[in-house]
Amino acid sequence: MHKAKFLAVQCIAAAAGTIAGTTAHAQSSVTLYGRIDNGIEYMSGIPTASGGTTSRVRAESGNWGGSYFAMEGSEDIGGGTKATFHLESAFLATTGQGSPDGLFNRWASVGLKNDHYGAFQIGRQLFIANNIVSFDPFLLGSWASTSLTRGRSWIKASNAVSYQSPKIDGIDVYGQYALSNATNWNGNGTTSQGRMAGLQISYASAWMLVRGIYDEIRDPANGKFDNIYSYSREYFVGANLYLGQFKVQGVFQTLHADSGSTTTLQQEWAAINWRAQPDIDLKAAVFHVNANGGGGNATMYAVGTVYYLSKRTQLHAQLASVRNSANAKFSLEANSTTSSDNPLPGHTQSGAYVGIEHVF
Repeated sequence: MHKAKFLAVQCIAAAAGTIAGTTAHAQSSVTLYGRIDNGIEYMSGIPTASGGTTSRVRAESGNWGGSYFAMEGSEDIGGGTKATFHLESAFLATTGQGSPDGLFNRWASVGLKNDHYGAFQIGRQLFIANNIVSFDPFLLGSWASTSLTRGRSWIKASNAVSYQSPKIDGIDVYGQYALSNATNWNGNGTTSQGRMAGLQISYASAWMLVRGIYDEIRDPANGKFDNIYSYSREYFVGANLYLGQFKVQGVFQTLHADSGSTTTLQQEWAAINWRAQPDIDLKAAVFHVNANGGGGNATMYAVGTVYYLSKRTQLHAQLASVRNSANAKFSLEANSTTSSDNPLPGHTQSGAYVGIEHVF
């Protein structure tokens, strides 16, 4: 009899453990997702050693959107609060190579989230300047607003802490702070990153989205703002208007540095997106940049189209041309000022891209 009771207790305990394990599993979740983008690019206006120009056709990964794979998860820890994590890694779909910045070069963060109090994260994150993406018709792709700021919006932040507020009456606030990890708070040449910080305020409704961003990136060598494209302050304001099938976008963006040949860079752009059919999206935009200190100015014209084969797979195409003033040499690509792909001063560079993208 005693033995029967013992076996019964064991069975009940095993069943209770199974139920508890199922409940714990139901309160946790992990999602694997990502994007793969590949295509063919044509670009003209590339300088040659003899002083002329040439063109190039190449396979290109990520012109429309960078390829990456990611994992995101949460665990309900009670009281409406969840523990969260986010891992995200970029790669080149043309070769399969990962980023030289490390495995999880885009995100490697852990945090807490509560619907009433907001979300806190700490670790590697996309820098706040990437949130311009909501106002760029080409989603910070290779030929987009990033071209004329030479990739400044693509920055990632290590050693970062961030806070996203809940939305109240359509308004939310996001702040980010990244430590230099040097003995000098701003950076002193002993670490690869200087101090970085930013603040964003957004307002959203059914017919509009408005966002303002201030951010700063300091030179890790000395903690200063001494390169307009790399170590500078940014002021940004953008607006989207949603008018049925149309989305109209307008942006003002300016960068400021304390030293260097160019200390002020100003960019404006206007764009229109037309969802002509449920599976066809058409885009057109004009970007204009002006750099002081003899940096000149440039205007980039771009049109594009997306054809959705399904909710997850799309074909896309883009035509773009950047026209430089006499002293300017802005490229379609977000190149450094010394890149050999930059057009000759005062010259035009044009290109075309077709590709396919799958989101999973």
